[in-house]
Amino acid sequence: MHTEISSVPGAPERPNEDWASVAVPASGQGGTLVLLDGVTPPLDDDGCEHSVPWFTARLGGALTELSGSRPDLTLTGILSEAIRRTADAHRDTCDLSHARTPQATVVLARWGAERVEYLVLADSVLLLRSPEGAVRAVVDDRLDRLPPGSLASHAITDATVRNKEGGFFTAAADPSVAARAVTGSAPASEVRALVAMSDGATRWTEVFGMGDWADCFAVVAKEGPRGLIARVRELEASPSYAYRWKRHDDATVVYVEVQ
Repeated sequence: MHTEISSVPGAPERPNEDWASVAVPASGQGGTLVLLDGVTPPLDDDGCEHSVPWFTARLGGALTELSGSRPDLTLTGILSEAIRRTADAHRDTCDLSHARTPQATVVLARWGAERVEYLVLADSVLLLRSPEGAVRAVVDDRLDRLPPGSLASHAITDATVRNKEGGFFTAAADPSVAARAVTGSAPASEVRALVAMSDGATRWTEVFGMGDWADCFAVVAKEGPRGLIARVRELEASPSYAYRWKRHDDATVVYVEVQ
């Protein structure tokens, strides 16, 4: 197995709220991938005394441990248990019912000799490439299907459509949200490599339209995760870039060759 990870904060004065890991079990067979994109609350109004990086580190650590040590659990079950553990870690000190309690998007993958399993929640993306070079994107597109005007601001998004029916879902404090994730699996023989990206990196395709997912995967395979992020930063620096909220976002890319 070969893996590369790059994660770059959106601004030097703010902490990076993304989190990523790749782990190999002690047996040396298979592996796991975790990528989280923490959700920045408007004006830090989230009812929690902990930071978003604290939350993503706790949730990411739990996901990494469970996905590597509990082959009896489905990825949905792993996400549910990881959310419960993380919520329990600050339930006594924070208002976990707050709409903007710390939360994150999730990409989770686990592979072995027989199958590659995957889970995606919210707008981070997982790409699977076959030995023949075909690329398939695993996306949770509920954010893209919101009614026009729903994304006028982060505040409106939080208040009206986040973690609600008819909206979209993130990993926050409710373990049942795990059932909302996009999940699936593929024979291990059909997956040669994986790329996971937070939306700060998927901008290359989704915002700037520089190529489709296959083209995006090709950039990562040739130039590495740092190469894709560097391309995004160059595009963001253009004076013609009409950004909605943040000119630069935290950007994380994980590349794994599984065979």
